[in-house]
Amino acid sequence: MTYKFLTATAVGLVMATGSFANGLVGIAMPTQSSARWISDGESMVRLFEEAGYKTILQYAEDDIPNQLAQIENMITNGVDVLVIAAIDGTTLSNALENADAAGISTIAYDRLIRDSAHVSYYATFDNFKVGVQQASSLVAGLQNRFGDGPYNVELFGGSPDDNNAYFFYDGAMSVLEPLIAAGKVVIASGQMGMDRVGTLRWDGAVAQARMDNLLSAHYTNTPVHGVLSPYDGLSIGILSSLKGVGYGSGDLQMPIVTGQDAEVQSVKSIIADEQFSTVFKDTRELARVTVGMVNAILSGTEPEINDTGTYDNGIKIIPSYLLEPVPVDGSNWESILIGSGYYTLDQLK
Repeated sequence: MTYKFLTATAVGLVMATGSFANGLVGIAMPTQSSARWISDGESMVRLFEEAGYKTILQYAEDDIPNQLAQIENMITNGVDVLVIAAIDGTTLSNALENADAAGISTIAYDRLIRDSAHVSYYATFDNFKVGVQQASSLVAGLQNRFGDGPYNVELFGGSPDDNNAYFFYDGAMSVLEPLIAAGKVVIASGQMGMDRVGTLRWDGAVAQARMDNLLSAHYTNTPVHGVLSPYDGLSIGILSSLKGVGYGSGDLQMPIVTGQDAEVQSVKSIIADEQFSTVFKDTRELARVTVGMVNAILSGTEPEINDTGTYDNGIKIIPSYLLEPVPVDGSNWESILIGSGYYTLDQLK
């Protein structure tokens, strides 16, 4: 049984009967507005329950006080471990201190929790590599579609309160900065750096509005060739803006637009030759890693980790397990996404 909301009766039952056989795991997810978080939550519940655990899964709908309240309730309800994908990775210090005082370990899930000594482990993907893959795909697409350049490109970043957004941006810029310095890539707006290109809450409508402004201010007499987008939800908004002024029709070729998470709408867009690429992060594997961490914690052994130097949360280095992201475009979407069983063809029609 999965508890999405525990009633007073259910809470009383848990407290009266004590711990569940293999433990109770609290899973705090940021929002259901993104398909990937729904997939993450469903995968974890399924795998935890197959391993004999009970779960409390809650979504905070990108409301920070709501997520804090949900986590505090999970602590009160006696969870053995917390798995948290934070909305804002800097706001949980007090809650995690309370969890630690109650003997509850915390795993940061895909988003690093900052400024707390009470984060036990971090399960995520190689986020710097995600950015490298996005920029490498952008450059390859530019060369293929627009020849030798120079290329007019605009940059979008993720949410400034999500630590991953900086890794995505820095990874991408490790590829793009030499090309910008050489004049091969031109940022017509001059907007660079996460303080200028970040998109709060990963909001596609905000990205679309910014793209509208960029086009009207800088591209009335010159074409944009590419847009670095770190997430599919932003990519769809950016593409809507581009199509709204005629890109992808007549003589205006569609710019190269990147993405991340292989969400259904974006994969369909790739198949339709609109969005150029995305980065696939198999959330089923991330869920498996997380279940393994919980098993180890509750059995008193050390979880498998493969990175002990990358993720400093401002208080300490968090031992991490980094999974490999996979770039996806029109050439390989079927073999990667259908071949792995992540989607069926019917879902992408």
